[in-house]
Amino acid sequence: MSLLFTPYTLPAPRGGLTLANRIVVAPMCQYAANNGETTDWHLMHWGNLLNSGAGLFTIEATAVVPEGRITPACLGLWDDRTAAALADTLQRARKLAPPVPVCIQLAHAGRKASSALPWAGAQMLPPTQGGWETFGPSALPQLATEPPPTEMTRAHMDHVRDAFVLAAQRADHMGIEAIELHGAHGYLIHEFLSPIANQRTDEYGGSFDNRIRFPLEIFAAMRKVYSGVLGIRISASDWVEGAWDVVQSAEFAKRIKALGCDFIHVSSGGVSPAQKIALGAGYQVPFARDIRQASALPTIAVGLITDAHQAEAVLQAGEADLVALARAFLYEPRWGWHAAAALGGEVAAKENYWRCLPREVQAVFGKVSIGVR
Repeated sequence: MSLLFTPYTLPAPRGGLTLANRIVVAPMCQYAANNGETTDWHLMHWGNLLNSGAGLFTIEATAVVPEGRITPACLGLWDDRTAAALADTLQRARKLAPPVPVCIQLAHAGRKASSALPWAGAQMLPPTQGGWETFGPSALPQLATEPPPTEMTRAHMDHVRDAFVLAAQRADHMGIEAIELHGAHGYLIHEFLSPIANQRTDEYGGSFDNRIRFPLEIFAAMRKVYSGVLGIRISASDWVEGAWDVVQSAEFAKRIKALGCDFIHVSSGGVSPAQKIALGAGYQVPFARDIRQASALPTIAVGLITDAHQAEAVLQAGEADLVALARAFLYEPRWGWHAAAALGGEVAAKENYWRCLPREVQAVFGKVSIGVR
């Protein structure tokens, strides 16, 4: 049997979460929210991906405070209004799909907040165009041409930590089964980890132990109130010489595991325009392998994994426990179905779709039958 289509159980204090297979829909920003609230776009998008055949669906980066959004159209979970909208949309989307566990990625964009939409250039928005004050570990801008973020005080840090806690509680209340803390791609938590963005001179900057301190404080505070599956996504490398790298990532993984982390999702890059990324099929998988070997944490590999046999090979080689895809699911929302056909696996599908399979792959949905007259 294909490993990709075997069950996998993610641990959690309240009891494990069993996934029907090892395919994860990675979080993908849609830039379709209205003042942080979900819209009809999310209903369509989530409904599609919940019908994808994946074992776990992850909701996009969801800001825990308004100023933590990447763009004005990013999703939020910072108050009762945004929580009610998200809960309603998710409940309706789930009714349109077979049962699939849902994870939500909670995030703060840090100095990369207040940006224009990608199709409008993605550059920092000035206040005259709807931009807002940004925050970071140090007053260092992402680009030299941008105004610097406000260096966070202890009060700012406490506010953000508490916002992550409240968002985790809201997600739990609406029945979301897992939470992923966004510590990757140059956003706030990654900014604290990386010496490129963090040049503080207090106990939260300088040494490795100091730079990981605030991210660990946020995680520990969330773990204290949330007993479901709680993990983190990190950038394993800044792709800049002398900056954050896989060795530090592996040690960080061990430290956060000791605080009760249930999984680690391994990506890379995003904190510096000077990054030199060696793009290629599965280019981030070696990072996942090294971190998994060092920490023994359940590990998700991601990054230019587009083919079913490629995903299967990652698992067979012991380089990860789960495989995540992002853009591949946007291009082919039924990727999981096609992977099952290629590897001899099975996926669940709504009854409405049972008669859609080509004759040569009739076993993909298992033993189902449709009457005709």
